[in-house]
Amino acid sequence: EVRLVESGGGLVQAGGSLRLSCAASGFTFDDYAIGWFRQAPGKEREWVSCISSSEGSTYYEDSVKGRFTISSDNAKNLVYLQMNSLKPEDTAVYYCAASLSLGPRGPYTGSDYYTSSSDLYDYWGQGTQVSVSS
Repeated sequence: EVRLVESGGGLVQAGGSLRLSCAASGFTFDDYAIGWFRQAPGKEREWVSCISSSEGSTYYEDSVKGRFTISSDNAKNLVYLQMNSLKPEDTAVYYCAASLSLGPRGPYTGSDYYTSSSDLYDYWGQGTQVSVSS
């Protein structure tokens, strides 16, 4: 059974930090890229970041560059999203997702153009809430 389980969300003041974790199981972790998305109330889901851990490639949405860092622990099938200098506009439910197409042997590997396309992600977690107060 494929599972992606997010954790680490919570309530933090503006300027604070949180580290989200995504625990993956049920598929060959090294074959996939793992992305983070978020969805704020009343807004569409948006892509945040992506990592192809076997290659070490990372990608970020412009508004989080310099504040968020994505990393992975391949031995534990974990992906992290370190979020610093949080802003109220970062408030959302954060989801991790896995993509074979964006993985090291996929047709879109290494293409930052496609990392934000939710259609290319095969598996999704249930989400974790991040709330940033002003």
